[in-house]
Amino acid sequence: MFRLHPRLAEDCLRLGRFPLCHLLLMRDASYPWCILVPDREDVREIFQLSADDQAQLLRESSVLSSLLTERFQADKLNIAAIGNLVPQLHLHHVVRYRGDRAWPAPVWGRHAAEPYTEKGLAAVVEKICSGLPSDFVYAAEVLDGRDPEERPR
Repeated sequence: MFRLHPRLAEDCLRLGRFPLCHLLLMRDASYPWCILVPDREDVREIFQLSADDQAQLLRESSVLSSLLTERFQADKLNIAAIGNLVPQLHLHHVVRYRGDRAWPAPVWGRHAAEPYTEKGLAAVVEKICSGLPSDFVYAAEVLDGRDPEERPR
């Protein structure tokens, strides 16, 4: 049975899931930063996924990448599956700007996470969720008491 790694559960807000991956938002207001986690047990590397799952991961990553780049007007999108601290396969998607506080270096380990304000978090979640495809299933936290048919759009 799939279980999200405790570090990811602590550091992220679960937005919902695509057909293969859970979509998480990193709790760091410094960057729009999403993480895809395939709903598969005991997988540490992309090559350990079946060929169909590898293709689905690429499709979901591409949809998310396009959405983040367009919605947040990114100068660059960093995508990485590092996994040194969290061995569970997860794919980071970090929106980067030439003027962000870590530019041009990678974001990992550069600065402490900047917490979202309630209003800031709501705005980022809405910006992401309003562009997701119809096969995306929203997490209860995102629906916030709304009927699933009233999901963000």
